[in-house]
Amino acid sequence: MRTQQHEGAAHGSSGAFGGVPADDDRARPDDAADERGTPDVREGTADAAAVPARPAGLGRRFTALLSSTALANLGDGVVQTGAPLIAITLTRSPAQVSLLAAAAWLPWLLLGIAGGLLVDRVDRRHAQMTALLARAVLLTGGAVTAATGHLTMPVLVGLVLLYGTTAVVAELGEAAIVPDLVKRDRLAAANGRVLATQQVANSFFGMPVAGFLVTLGSGYVFGIPAALGVGAALFLLVGVRGRYRHASSADGQRRNAYAEVREGLAFLLRHPVMRPMLIAGSVFNMGSTAYTAVLVLWMVGPGSRMGLQPEHFTLLVTLMGVGAVLGSIVAERLIHRVGEVRMLVVTFLADALLLLVPLLAPSPAPVAAALLVMGATGNVGNVITQSVRQRMTPKHMLGRITGASRTVSFGLMPLGAILGGAIGQAFGLPAALLGGTVLCVLAFAVIALTVRQREVDAHELPDEDDVDAVGDVDAAHDADEADEADLSPAAGA
Repeated sequence: MRTQQHEGAAHGSSGAFGGVPADDDRARPDDAADERGTPDVREGTADAAAVPARPAGLGRRFTALLSSTALANLGDGVVQTGAPLIAITLTRSPAQVSLLAAAAWLPWLLLGIAGGLLVDRVDRRHAQMTALLARAVLLTGGAVTAATGHLTMPVLVGLVLLYGTTAVVAELGEAAIVPDLVKRDRLAAANGRVLATQQVANSFFGMPVAGFLVTLGSGYVFGIPAALGVGAALFLLVGVRGRYRHASSADGQRRNAYAEVREGLAFLLRHPVMRPMLIAGSVFNMGSTAYTAVLVLWMVGPGSRMGLQPEHFTLLVTLMGVGAVLGSIVAERLIHRVGEVRMLVVTFLADALLLLVPLLAPSPAPVAAALLVMGATGNVGNVITQSVRQRMTPKHMLGRITGASRTVSFGLMPLGAILGGAIGQAFGLPAALLGGTVLCVLAFAVIALTVRQREVDAHELPDEDDVDAVGDVDAAHDADEADEADLSPAAGA
């Protein structure tokens, strides 16, 4: 299973404690609501203080994106949980099992920047759909291989590697399209829903489903997610109408790929907020992957410390999804009350310290409590960092910035996985788990000492639609406005 991943500029999209629409959904100048989506209450009226702020809706296109996210991440949960459970029936070697985690994250190191450039250059919805359909074809082949008894460790590692390649494009496209679907002041709510959906589908449903499918046969672990990938692509095709393509320069002329990649890297590495977030997130990811690469050996099987059966393991981890839902519900209120940076520091610290629980108290009850809390704190942190990045990055660069960030922060995860497996093989599993936790604590120190709220506020971009300045989100959105003119402002919230 997988821990909370941090992207540097944002927590990762699919964190778990073990092993991503249209302008008509935005407020328009003639709306009765003010620029933050609240009722039109002016100073001096008797009811001004009594009227509560009502958040604007997120829209039908965002709801369709969320449905696609749910199906895609349900498949993710099945594959990400099922593959290690299949692996431990093929080998008990920590080094070999850790190769699965390395294979899952290696595509981010090799293809993250290129994937970000692709997402900036093409229609972001089309990029997602193509990746999801390619994933379905790949998993269908894996299902046939497993069902015919030809699945081996090298084949399984290769399958996970290719699956991770499709994830690069699908997740970058999903992250980049969200600001096109919702108003700036609802980004925290939108990201909260996306991340909670990812956690619930991944952990709450995907993991127990994986445990059940493993008992039926390895072929089902790949066949069911293949069908879910097709369903996710269909939701995007039918529900997220319009084209979502941003020009790569203000005059609409495409520059060479090298210049665009260099522009994105320079923006990220010189940014006083996103740079330290990137460093902290990268250190955290390296440590957490070293930890989780061998955690299944600590928890599952007759020779493990906890001695769980695969089905008990997956049921226990579903509490991560419950915590993610709770975190999503309270995220906006906590951010407004506590402050973004303070809350972010708390989530980094909590995520790091909770990694000690399986090591110090290896029994179901305390581990279950840790998973529940980690699901909540991790999701709140994800909402904060992803929203900050979206508010600080020009839309036409969002794919490149996300890709570059994940190349570094997710790219260190294969190294972490291999390191965890090597330490576990040489010095034992407790040494690997403790070493990963220490790295995560260091990541907390980086974020606590280098990021300040005043810097976040000072570098936020203007709250305006930047289509005219940097890109061309197709005018098809305007035609869709007429179709949804009768929707209430809260539709899709």
